[in-house]
Amino acid sequence: MPSRRADPVTVEVVELIGDVVARYHTEYEDAAASHQLTGAQARVLTLLSLEPLPMRRIAQKLRCEPSNVTGIVDRLETRGLVERRPDPADRRVKLAAPTDEGLQTAERLRESLDFAREPLAGLSDEERTALRDLLRRMLA
Repeated sequence: MPSRRADPVTVEVVELIGDVVARYHTEYEDAAASHQLTGAQARVLTLLSLEPLPMRRIAQKLRCEPSNVTGIVDRLETRGLVERRPDPADRRVKLAAPTDEGLQTAERLRESLDFAREPLAGLSDEERTALRDLLRRMLA
C-alpha cells in the first residue's frame, strides 16, 4: 500500500490547528486556575451552565469515565457551585445543575477566555461564519 503524503497546505493546517488547540488549553487552564478550579472542573461547570445533565451524559460529552465525573461534581458541590437534583423526567436519575454562584462563576470564566475572541475580532462577520461552517463540516 503506497503511503499518501499530505500536501504542504494540509500539513500547515494540521500544525495550525494543533497550535490553536494548545493555546486554547493553556489559556483555559490559566482561566480556570484564576477561579480556583481545575481545567476539568471548569469544563464541567461550563457544560452545566448550558443545561443540567446526568453524570453519564457529562462523561459522554467529556469522553471520560462516569466515576471521574462523580469526583469532579463532588468537589464542585462542596464549593457550592453545583447541586444534584432529581430528573423531572425520571426521578431515579440525578442531574448535576449549577447553583446561582456556579452560573456566575461559569460566566466569569467564559468572559476571561480572551484568546479566541481577540483574533476572531480581526475577522469579518463573513470570515467568522465561513470558519464556523468549515469547522462544523470537519467535525460532522
